[in-house]
Amino acid sequence: MTELLYRDDPYRREAPGRVIGHTPEGGVVVEPPLFYPKGGGQPGDSGWLEWDGIKLPIATAVKGEDGVSSVLVPAEPMALPPKGAHVVQVLDWDRRHRHMRVHTALHLLSVVIPLPVTGGQIGAGSGRLDFAMPEPPSDRDAVEAALNGLVDRDLEVSEGWITEEELDQRPELVKTMSVKPPRGAGRVRLVRIGLGTEQVDLQPCGGTHVARTGEIGHVTLGKIENKGKQNRRVNISLA
Repeated sequence: MTELLYRDDPYRREAPGRVIGHTPEGGVVVEPPLFYPKGGGQPGDSGWLEWDGIKLPIATAVKGEDGVSSVLVPAEPMALPPKGAHVVQVLDWDRRHRHMRVHTALHLLSVVIPLPVTGGQIGAGSGRLDFAMPEPPSDRDAVEAALNGLVDRDLEVSEGWITEEELDQRPELVKTMSVKPPRGAGRVRLVRIGLGTEQVDLQPCGGTHVARTGEIGHVTLGKIENKGKQNRRVNISLA
């Protein structure tokens, strides 16, 4: 399996790589991939590539045909590094880190509101989850306080793996109704918040997260929108 730097070392800000191909649309494929490819409600990373004194801005990254590699989308029309070129991949770290903070905060929101998730979106500083929730929470302040209480506990965030067969036997782990865990590799990545008796959440996820919940900082509960008879959209933002 290809080394996925964005998954295995989410705090890495730059890394060497080699161009292994181009796409017909003008994308660049670099191995090993540092840029997180858009998926699961999380935007693709941005940044730039450097080689031979040239700097190519990258607007975003999308998934390759294999579902895990990153296709880097240039922000402007420029000559691309040739196949086989050795490059340095550099992230827009502030944007990536905000995505990490928001993503972990949304996992905590799914703990505070223990209802099926019908959709979600991560931004650089804000995010939202849609819940199968006929009525909005009766006490918004209590939801926000509970969310920040989990943040302030500074719980460790870690990963593990489960086979597809084991996941089939534990359907309660899958909270999202709209996004199914990627299959085909024989195993699925799990993101755990809290260890041992401190564990508060465990669910399949392929995105990037902070190492501890305290790194999220204060979270503000935003608008709770009506998205149909059975759905409510809960927005959050970072301080």
